[in-house]
Amino acid sequence: MDERGYVLVIGAANLDIKGQPDVALVRGSSIPGRIRTSLGGVARNIAENLARLEVETVLLTAVGDDEVGERILGHAAGSGIDISEALVVEGERTGAYMALLRKNGALDVALDDMAILQMLTPDYFEARRSLFAGARLIAIDANPTPEALETIVSLSNEYRVPLCADPTSAALAERLRPHLSSLYMASPNVPETGVLCGVSFEESDRDAAQAAARRLVSMGVEIAVITLGEHGVVYADAETKGYIPAIQTHILDETGAGDAMTAAIIFGLLEEIPLDECVRLGVTAATLTLRTRETVRPDLSVDLLYDELVI
Repeated sequence: MDERGYVLVIGAANLDIKGQPDVALVRGSSIPGRIRTSLGGVARNIAENLARLEVETVLLTAVGDDEVGERILGHAAGSGIDISEALVVEGERTGAYMALLRKNGALDVALDDMAILQMLTPDYFEARRSLFAGARLIAIDANPTPEALETIVSLSNEYRVPLCADPTSAALAERLRPHLSSLYMASPNVPETGVLCGVSFEESDRDAAQAAARRLVSMGVEIAVITLGEHGVVYADAETKGYIPAIQTHILDETGAGDAMTAAIIFGLLEEIPLDECVRLGVTAATLTLRTRETVRPDLSVDLLYDELVI
């Protein structure tokens, strides 16, 4: 990988609304708990993590001309992200993600409202060719429309820029299936992996997960990293395969941990660190994020990442 400028991050930026009960969930009834908001969106989260790891980052996303959109872009700029080419759509609402967590901080169910991302059209990306041409690496989530993703992949191929993808959810992962052979890295969880390569397995089945990672590589993905929740991470490329167990830690909120992992692995790849070490950085970043109620750990830094590095 050469050393051209910035990482171009493309996808969702939205408001996260998260509720966590103080007692066991009771369907059809209200219960006491805590409700809070934070800034989210897979692409935005990856971009902020990268910026906090001192990686020059440009974010392409769409927000409404509302208070939430202003808050998102203001925070991004304050975090060091270049948002000069982000789209602000007059009269539209900024995207939102509403999650109901279990008492232990794990996700129970969530809704997302990302209709505004339909405004990221193929023409929008074609008009920003120079950003693709000047990028060192491109990172995307699966929220853009299939037509937009086709254009993004085409431009990354045209300019020979490595393309990393977070499938985002099992429902959206299908959008990446036609483009596996164009991906430098994919970082799915278990349900997303099943959609991408047609293999079903449990998070606890490390051997099946490793086989799935190798299958993704055989389908054209250069680096496959599969997260197994509390069971750790498996990874593979053409020459390497491995497993890193999860770090045992107190979990406050799982939201954003996978995005932190993706960003830290990208950071390592940019630094030309061996893949095994990159994934260790990723697991460490995810663990640090699990320990905070924020979607992105606000004090994340390169020093903190290495101080806490999993052995």
